Amino acid sequence: MIRNVHTRDLGVPAGPFVARIQELWPPAWGKQEFDRPLGVGADGGHGPIRYRCTEFVPGESITFEFTRLSGTHTLSASGNVVRHELVGDFGLVAWLRWVLVIRWLHDACLEDMFDGYERAAGREPKSPARWSWYVRQMRRLFTPKRQPQRA
Repeated sequence: MIRNVHTRDLGVPAGPFVARIQELWPPAWGKQEFDRPLGVGADGGHGPIRYRCTEFVPGESITFEFTRLSGTHTLSASGNVVRHELVGDFGLVAWLRWVLVIRWLHDACLEDMFDGYERAAGREPKSPARWSWYVRQMRRLFTPKRQPQRA
C-alpha cells in the first residue's frame, strides 16, 4: 500500500485553488488534459499517467481514480491549506517502480505545483522547490526528447 501526502499553507483561503489544478499545473511536467471540462467523469491525465475524475466538490476537493492502477489521488482544501493525497495498492512491480522512480518525480511535480499555487495566491514560496540530482537524472532518462522542427 502506498500513501503519499503533500500539504502547503497558501496564506489565503485554499478552496478556490482546487478547481485551478489544470491552470496551475507545472508545464515542466507535461500538460494535464481531459476529454471534457473538469468534473465527474472527465477522463485524462498527464503524460503516461491516466485517471478519471470520480468526485468534485468545487472549493473543497477533487478526486481522481487511476485507470491502469488501483488507487486514487485527491486535491483538497481546508482553510488556507491545500493538500494532495495519493493512495494506491499497485502490486509488486508497480510498487518497485514507485519506490525507485515515480515517487521522486511525483514529489517534485507536486512541490512545483504548490509553488505555483503559492505564487497565484500572491506570495513567493519561502523555499521554492529544487529538483534533486536524482530527479534531474530520472527526467533525463524518461522525458521524451522533442523532435526538431522541420522547415
